[in-house]
Amino acid sequence: MERYNQIMLYFWLLVGVFALVAVTYFGSIEGFAKWAYYYIFAVLAFLMFFMRRYMIRRMKKHMEYLQEQEKNAKSKNN
Repeated sequence: MERYNQIMLYFWLLVGVFALVAVTYFGSIEGFAKWAYYYIFAVLAFLMFFMRRYMIRRMKKHMEYLQEQEKNAKSKNN
């Protein structure tokens, strides 16, 4: 599951960069009035990247906390 999370993390980063570059390119060719609204896809992809990264770090800290609690409980019982 950790590998899947890492793949999806960088997938969203790649989608965000691609969307940003593509919209900027097409905006410069056909005019930004037509393409400016498509920047929302790049923003959403970057938001997904940062939220996923935040949640992965949060989950790692939580798992470390649970392992520490389990370790303390075992040492208390012995």
